[in-house]
Amino acid sequence: MTLIRRLGRRGTFWSAAAVLALCLWSSGAPSVLYPVYAAEWHLPSVVTTSVFAAYPLALLIVLLFFGGLSDSIGRRRAMLLGVALIAVAAAVFAAAPDVGWLYAGRVMQGIGTGFALGAASAALVENNTSTNPRVASSLTTVSTAVGLTLALLVSGVLAQYAPLPLVLSFAVLFVLAALAFAAVWLTPADTAGLGRPNWRPRALRLPKGMLLPFVAATLSVALAYSVGAIFLSLGAQMARDLTGTTDLLVVGALLGVSSIAIGVTALLLQRVPAHLSVIIGGAISLASLGLMASAAALGSIALFLAWCVVGGVGYSFAFTGGLGLVNKSAPAQHRGATLSMLYLFSYLLQAVTAVGAGALATAIGLGPAVDLMAPLVGVLAVAALLFASLDLAAGRRRDRAALSASAVETGA
Repeated sequence: MTLIRRLGRRGTFWSAAAVLALCLWSSGAPSVLYPVYAAEWHLPSVVTTSVFAAYPLALLIVLLFFGGLSDSIGRRRAMLLGVALIAVAAAVFAAAPDVGWLYAGRVMQGIGTGFALGAASAALVENNTSTNPRVASSLTTVSTAVGLTLALLVSGVLAQYAPLPLVLSFAVLFVLAALAFAAVWLTPADTAGLGRPNWRPRALRLPKGMLLPFVAATLSVALAYSVGAIFLSLGAQMARDLTGTTDLLVVGALLGVSSIAIGVTALLLQRVPAHLSVIIGGAISLASLGLMASAAALGSIALFLAWCVVGGVGYSFAFTGGLGLVNKSAPAQHRGATLSMLYLFSYLLQAVTAVGAGALATAIGLGPAVDLMAPLVGVLAVAALLFASLDLAAGRRRDRAALSASAVETGA
């Protein structure tokens, strides 16, 4: 007789959503504080953006070799491992005496997220209690947006009005990680990985027949992440320059506008087909990149806010649509690995974007750097549009062929 009451399917579903929110909270927690670190430790933009980029680079390595871990040991165990590492990373940030500790903390955040992200995304799909399969993709977007929004706002409030601004934000993150760990601990063991005890690190492989939808999905998610990389690595500096304020709550609130737009939009996407979501996301993201360049060039806070809103809407369409394509196409036994592979390429492009934006901002200034980055990221938007359209057309051809074959068999 067990003394521990396990959560049911619905509880498992919401605990996975909490883990996704925690992953993005962990990613966004330092964003408002980068100007503080830069001022106190005299760090140039390329250093703060490289600290940001240490997270996706570490995550890439984990996804490359351990992306299929949750398919072998189970979603629950993979999430527990990832959440524990996020908690340790929060402690490292809280105790950081110099920039070396920030790199260490970001690396541990990346490793923890690499273990937890694909597992939690797959757990949402497998424990979806709704009859609508798109709910899992939409809730993934909502969860990550909520985590990022709260991270920016809470970090801004604590950094501006509480003592120990570089400690308290990460103390809160540590407590949240402990709560998420407890929630996942109370979920039952899942069926993923049963009968596969001899797991070892292996390269990720794409299931047969998934190349075209996978490319479309990855380009779409990578687009969202690349726009987010510019926003999270340079957004605080842009907000401070445009408003002339040093109030970190104001900066955090401005950055939070984008993630609020992401979450609200995702709530409305549960009935939007994945291909259409990717196509719309690419088009809106192109418009947001134009607003981003205009805001930097003209020094307009109104255009900055417009970028926050439009960029958030575009992110939500692109990210939700990309996940939806993979969720409906990937075989269940390879879902964790396929999602991890999607995140692998998406975070790789995010890291390149973050480091490139920071290097350019340091070398030629913030405005010219944004002017150069906007068209480069725009290429991703066009590519996502193109491949989603190609996959949609290919799917329609397959459906017509299947109908014709069925008609022939019926006639026979």
